[in-house]
Amino acid sequence: MAMTLNIGSVKLTKWQLALILGTPLAIGLGTYAVKRWTAAPKGVDGDKKRPKAKIEKQAISLDGTAPDKELERNQKSAELGEKLSPLKEANNYKTEGNNCYRNGKYDEAIIFYDKAIDKCPKEHRTDMAIFYQNRAASYEMLKKWSKVKEDCTASLEFNPRYAKAYYRRARAHEATNNMNECLDDVTATCILEMFQNNTTIMFADRVLKETGRVDAEKGMRNRVAIVPSACFVNTYTRSFIADPLQTMEVPVPSESDAPTKGFLRAHRAFLKEKYEEIIPACTEEIESSEAEAQYKVEALLLRGTFHLLCGSYAESQQDFDAILANADADPNLRAYAYIKRAALFIQLDQREKGLADFDEAERLNPENPDVYHQRAQILLLLEQIEPALAEFEKAVRIAPDHAIALVQKCYAEYRLSLLAGDQRRLESVMHTFQNAIDRFPSCVECYSLMAQVLADQQQFPQAQEYYEKAMKLAPTNPALIVHQAIMVLQWRGDIEMAVQLLNKAIEVDPKCELAYETLGTVEVQRAQLKRAVELFEKALLYAKSQAELVHVYSLRNAAVAQINVTKKLGIDMNSVSAMAQSGLMPQGVA
Repeated sequence: MAMTLNIGSVKLTKWQLALILGTPLAIGLGTYAVKRWTAAPKGVDGDKKRPKAKIEKQAISLDGTAPDKELERNQKSAELGEKLSPLKEANNYKTEGNNCYRNGKYDEAIIFYDKAIDKCPKEHRTDMAIFYQNRAASYEMLKKWSKVKEDCTASLEFNPRYAKAYYRRARAHEATNNMNECLDDVTATCILEMFQNNTTIMFADRVLKETGRVDAEKGMRNRVAIVPSACFVNTYTRSFIADPLQTMEVPVPSESDAPTKGFLRAHRAFLKEKYEEIIPACTEEIESSEAEAQYKVEALLLRGTFHLLCGSYAESQQDFDAILANADADPNLRAYAYIKRAALFIQLDQREKGLADFDEAERLNPENPDVYHQRAQILLLLEQIEPALAEFEKAVRIAPDHAIALVQKCYAEYRLSLLAGDQRRLESVMHTFQNAIDRFPSCVECYSLMAQVLADQQQFPQAQEYYEKAMKLAPTNPALIVHQAIMVLQWRGDIEMAVQLLNKAIEVDPKCELAYETLGTVEVQRAQLKRAVELFEKALLYAKSQAELVHVYSLRNAAVAQINVTKKLGIDMNSVSAMAQSGLMPQGVA
């Protein structure tokens, strides 16, 4: 197969990588309906370009700043007896206030802005909006947040599309931890600035992460456990090389035997993909008497595994803890309790505990390939590519015939060759990929990973061929379909085809969180915000990890904020999105 390899290929996001590895850690495609991350940072209302600095240290400029010579002219006119109009007099006070503000005399600036507000005829709405906004700037420097909010609100009553007033009020809301109100205001700023100000966008992203974090903590406490789909469980179980729950031999009852119960019933349900029966059957084994319970430790490991897959982390940890507290338990079962508890800790963003459990599992059995394979996948997700490759190599040394471990090792080598900028190594890796496919022609992961690498290299037609081969092996694998949808967007920009594929993924697996999230993100890009919110709400039902919940809540909150703001401002988000896609984005708002 002839191809041109691109050593400067764009680095995959954790979101794409999670798809590849079949893990639920995810980062999505985007947050707002329109974002132009390549746009240069610009000042607001004619300010000079700002340096990239922390938002907290950036001040919002005053409006209506006049040169000192204009003030001198007005003063000379007054000395000659010329009567100034109320508006000119108000603007003189404003200019005096601006001078005080620039010199750090914020209390004196407020006095002058008071006079400007009192003197200005109320029909001069733009001027009134500026006076209130400038006074809010002085209150902000004094950290009088309630006053900042009051003045920004007054400013917006005179000019409902005043981006700077929304931005300042957003900062006041953030300072007082009113994050939902903050999100609405910073979203309004983004929309009014046509998503052209990177400083505002970074502020919005920070606020979204915080609202997502708060909502996720609540969501984790209140979430209802849901048994995952057969495809999800199959992807998980296939990632293990020697899991005793899959390799152990248990008695097969004959038709004349009494109905199975306890662990034997659970194991039978596992083999027949009747996953709803597993936890109750394991509980029956665990709660039976010592004389009756032949497989109590196995039942704890299986129940803990399914609590983990259902997202019931407290219950899962209790089961794994019970095994690890039992010094008489089979060492191999204890090793897998450590391995699976490690995954649990990683899901809960307790990285150090997770890695420590892998170390304990290795200590119990240094020749267990799953210790290294599972740890390698986690390290790859954590962007620790070189250590991940070392772990994959250990797994393959112990289990050379495990196709998934081998092809994931190839993928780690690919990532490392990109980081090193080593063209010769990259070409060698691609040959190794092909050898893995030739050796394991029935392994779907070989084709899907090769397709992802080719897509990453912008070799889209070849990638499509490999996706088609993977789909023949696993026609109901939703992750494959989602992957193809993403590639269609990258390759052809064909949104309609991508939407069809994502709907197909949901059809084959109605519990596929990734499909709902990705389709929701596409709908955001199409400015179909209400539909996007519905899809994100669906994704939240099936999200498993803390990081996943934070991310999806952030996406949902962004869409809800855009709905709120566009309704309040009377803005059609479709027109804003169309302007963004065409590149016709004005540098300011009239």
